[in-house]
Amino acid sequence: MIRSLWTAATGMEAQQLNMDVVAHNLANASTTGFKRSRANFEDLMYQNIVPPGAETAAATLVPAGIQVGMGVKTITVQKIFAQGNFTETGNPLDLAIEGKGFFRVLRGTEEVYTRAGTLKLDEDGYLCDPEGHRLQPEISIPQEAVTVNIDPGGTLTAMDQEGNDIATATLYLYDFINPAGLISVGRNYFVPSPASGDPEEGEPGIDGFGTLLQGFLESSNINVVEEMVNMIAGQRAYEANSKVIKTADEMLRIANSVKQ
Repeated sequence: MIRSLWTAATGMEAQQLNMDVVAHNLANASTTGFKRSRANFEDLMYQNIVPPGAETAAATLVPAGIQVGMGVKTITVQKIFAQGNFTETGNPLDLAIEGKGFFRVLRGTEEVYTRAGTLKLDEDGYLCDPEGHRLQPEISIPQEAVTVNIDPGGTLTAMDQEGNDIATATLYLYDFINPAGLISVGRNYFVPSPASGDPEEGEPGIDGFGTLLQGFLESSNINVVEEMVNMIAGQRAYEANSKVIKTADEMLRIANSVKQ
């Protein structure tokens, strides 16, 4: 009886964390470049009361045995890097990555990676993110530029009022062999880990890298309906586990009152 109390408690803990993940996803449904998270679970150890294949007194083998599980635990909260939808903004410095890849920016002394292409110009004319951290490699746009064009291959061309090219540069993308191994540090930033592997640099549209869409932003890849379904399923699972605890407690109360 006591076993069921603790087993159901692990289920409630797992569903509470699952609800935390769903809440975080829904809270970022409108966050540019956000990638949804998914909680993954596994069952805990088993108490082998009668192991499968054990020999009986009649010299036969038990076909299934008696194995009682001890509950559940969360093993990962995984980022799902599926493509989000594109939102047209008309801003020439807004970029969306269609396919694989990340932008790299320098935050202080640390290089971080992001899918959010809401680029701006800092006081020196360098491309930067909304936090003011410069895009890497650094790209400067002259003050006299009136038009900035960025093609799908990452070639940036700045033109003056007469239509003359006054600056050109190439925007590079970066990718990882295991993006799910990146560490989320907030503010749309990721940093590499031993699980993600080292960043690989490439030009957009070459060697499997995605292409760039100027004047667009990648929306969050959250499906609100799916998250709502996950929330309801998690709530019902949490409720069912709480009822197991209540029922086990009631059975213990009955057992304790037998003598009376």
